[in-house]
Amino acid sequence: MTPGGRESAVHWLRDIVDRNRRKQSVGLFSVCSAHPQVLQAAMRHALASDSMLCVESTSNQVNQFGGYTGLTPAQFAEYLSSIARRVGFPKEKILLGGDHLGPYPWRSEPGQTALAKAAELVGACVLAGYAKIHLDASMACADDAAAHIGDEKVAQRAAQLCDAAENARRELPVDAPAPLYVIGTEVPVPGGEQAAGQAPEVTHVESMQKTLEVSRAAFHARGLEDAWERVIGLVVQPGVEFGDTHVFDYDRRKARPLSQNLPVSPALVYEAHSTDYQAPAALREMVEDHFAILKVGPWLTFAFREAVFALSSIEQEWLGQRKGIQTSRVRQALEQAMLANPAHWKAYYSGDESQLQFARQFSYSDRCRYYWPDTAVQKELERLLTNLSHAEIPLTLLGQCLPQQYEFVRAGAIPARPDALIEDRIRQVLNFYSAACQPA
Repeated sequence: MTPGGRESAVHWLRDIVDRNRRKQSVGLFSVCSAHPQVLQAAMRHALASDSMLCVESTSNQVNQFGGYTGLTPAQFAEYLSSIARRVGFPKEKILLGGDHLGPYPWRSEPGQTALAKAAELVGACVLAGYAKIHLDASMACADDAAAHIGDEKVAQRAAQLCDAAENARRELPVDAPAPLYVIGTEVPVPGGEQAAGQAPEVTHVESMQKTLEVSRAAFHARGLEDAWERVIGLVVQPGVEFGDTHVFDYDRRKARPLSQNLPVSPALVYEAHSTDYQAPAALREMVEDHFAILKVGPWLTFAFREAVFALSSIEQEWLGQRKGIQTSRVRQALEQAMLANPAHWKAYYSGDESQLQFARQFSYSDRCRYYWPDTAVQKELERLLTNLSHAEIPLTLLGQCLPQQYEFVRAGAIPARPDALIEDRIRQVLNFYSAACQPA
């Protein structure tokens, strides 16, 4: 991203923070996904609404060693630019962010080693054009005495990472805008979800204030006073979460102490993670209550999976008995890929084999999102899209399997093409967020 592009994105974020603090009901949502169809849908959605788009990557998703996507920060930035060129979306309207940037991918190593790698990652993100940096050093490393390290150590490590970001910033052109920072960690680890049980406890005001106090002291101890004034977000727990089979809904009564005690200095708003699957009205209330930055990820790939499975059902009903047509086995290929490499779901699902099989396909956690790039899965997905593109999908089946998209097709709003139907299902979710963040 060019310096000019970063400048407009940073100005947009600053403006949203300032307006939300002045009790205007505006916010932004951040797309936390590397899925190409999700990113394409998000860009087309932003293009249609003439808005900026915030996209973020996590430290285990994208890092200097490739992460699980195989992409470095610079490569991820170019990956986004390539999709933007294909869609016709101006890349200067992309706000690129780093989520949970810290030692998480290297937490099994000694703290000094893990922090050094985390600092290298943060610097690489700044050089790649990331303008929004979430500093997260909350996880214990191999030589830490306790599983939960204290607030002071978390703050000191976060300040160390901020120092690395500021050093990298000096390598940018002089007209490049300074990065904006998000601190705080009262959410699950990257990719994690809340276990079944009671809703997560809303962050106490006293805890929020202590986080700010120790973080301010740590930043100032390193001479990062200017960077401290660029902290525009604080991650807190508003009481929302999702797990395998359940969603914990936002209760603004429980979050009222936080919303009524928005910090004065630095001039920040709250950032809410794991807002996936919240009701549209709840998303709107969160923005009104100063949870102005809403993160969404699994819900978007969940919507993609819903659409693909629905199209698979249409294919079987419509073409399954026709001679000379080889129907796709996308669901079977996805299941086989997950069984062959259980690393991304094994620790998240429990139960007997029938329960595990159900979770692998239909869990809110959507751990199957890690397996769509698999070669065999992609081959079957392509077969599905090709099979359904040779003739117009029967409206009767479309109404049965994708009823809302059926209504849009009938109204002439979208074509009955499989790619358009998938994208529209993803954009249904994006519409909930844009309505919450950008009211008419």
